[in-house]
Amino acid sequence: MKKSREKTSECENAGNTDSAGEEAGQSPASPDEKESAAEADELKAAQDRYLRLAAEFENYKKRAQKDQADYTKYANERLLKDMLTVLDNLQRALQHTQQPGGTNGLVQGVELTCKQYLETLSRYGLKEIPSVGLPFDPAVHQAVATVDAQEGQAPNTIVAEHGKGYYLYDRILRPAMVTVAASNRAAEDREGSGGKESDNG
Repeated sequence: MKKSREKTSECENAGNTDSAGEEAGQSPASPDEKESAAEADELKAAQDRYLRLAAEFENYKKRAQKDQADYTKYANERLLKDMLTVLDNLQRALQHTQQPGGTNGLVQGVELTCKQYLETLSRYGLKEIPSVGLPFDPAVHQAVATVDAQEGQAPNTIVAEHGKGYYLYDRILRPAMVTVAASNRAAEDREGSGGKESDNG
């Protein structure tokens, strides 16, 4: 009888131990809970990637703005460096004027400097627009005055240039300021009066 009581108490203790183990341990996660946890992890990873990309893009934008500002600021560096040589020659020509008989040297120095100046600018795409003796072209010439055409001079011809025009490569940088020969009024008057006389006769 004593043995049966011991067996009963052992069974009760075993039952209590199993129930306690079930209460202490976590119940296995359901498939829906696993899927939700995976989706949450994936969402967090995507948010982290987005924040990292946004930060990298912001840094790139700042670098690009700085590079563009530097390019704009120093874009003419090469041109200015070449123009310093022209300035040196012009200053030398001016120094010759302070010496006795330096006027001739000044004229020659200015002529050479002007030539060098144009050669330097031509390396950067500058080219003169021809004008005198050519027909007036409103696309590249700007008429500032007109005169009567002289004997043997075709109307609408450029007879004088007041300011040179220039191309920058294939774009007009500045039109040439010119005087254009209009029709010969005296000849027209003679033709008109001659025509009237012949009509009357």
